[in-house]
Amino acid sequence: MMSTAIVWFRRDLRLADQPALRKAIDEHDRVVPVFIWAPEEESPWAPGAASRVWLHHSLAALGARLARLGSPLVLRGGPSLAALRQLARDGDARAIYWNRLYEPALQRRDATIQAALRAEGLAAQSFASALLIEPSRLQTRAGRPYRVFTPFWRAARPQLDALGPPHPAPRRIPGPAQPLASLCLAELALRPALPWAARLLDTWTPGEAGAHAQFDHFLEAGLGRYRELRDLPAREGTSRLSAHLHFGEVSPRLALARIRSRLAGRLQPGLAHHAEHYLRQLVWREFAHH
Repeated sequence: MMSTAIVWFRRDLRLADQPALRKAIDEHDRVVPVFIWAPEEESPWAPGAASRVWLHHSLAALGARLARLGSPLVLRGGPSLAALRQLARDGDARAIYWNRLYEPALQRRDATIQAALRAEGLAAQSFASALLIEPSRLQTRAGRPYRVFTPFWRAARPQLDALGPPHPAPRRIPGPAQPLASLCLAELALRPALPWAARLLDTWTPGEAGAHAQFDHFLEAGLGRYRELRDLPAREGTSRLSAHLHFGEVSPRLALARIRSRLAGRLQPGLAHHAEHYLRQLVWREFAHH
């Protein structure tokens, strides 16, 4: 009997190092990728106008790539639980997978959704994807989150060394037997009618390919000067990857792996020192989430 799994994309808009997607492909015959637009569920921190513009272009890039690999992205509106229930019925799916988010409101929502889906007999499972180290794996001796960065960094650094390599993107994704109903991207109304919205693409390239291109540029032109220029965003010294990391177009594990690979090649003097400062900034991001 053919089995179908739904992969619920959120802020993990990529195919490489995507554990929820990998789980679905490895254990099921068909995979339905879905994105659900439900900004009210992030209240009071719903995405602002610039975030919505970026999201529009990132979803367009992800959808095009998923379609080429065999399983188009399905777009639905919220509430998320109702949308997932309907998708499970539409696609005769028995499993729903997603990667974890850590904002308190979204954690509560996801716990409610997971419990409801499991009560209905669906396999509902979440995965670690957005962080290098899960909050439960890095705590003080009192079992609480660190509140000072330096001891957090000292505790995190050995765990970074123990992390394995990221998984590559799949070469094919088996889609459902029949296409599922989907909104078109324009129906999400993510792009405001403001002059700057169109100009965003003059400077940025949302999407996984854009993230990797920016990382390539940073490794060649920015990493070797990172320690001195990292606090000067107008200069060619920062990574310019924060938005890509926020939307999950590149994972922090893949970022770590690319730094390691760079260090394993021909080294310019002092490159390892600059790379260590960049890793500290990745861990500052972890610290904020924790």
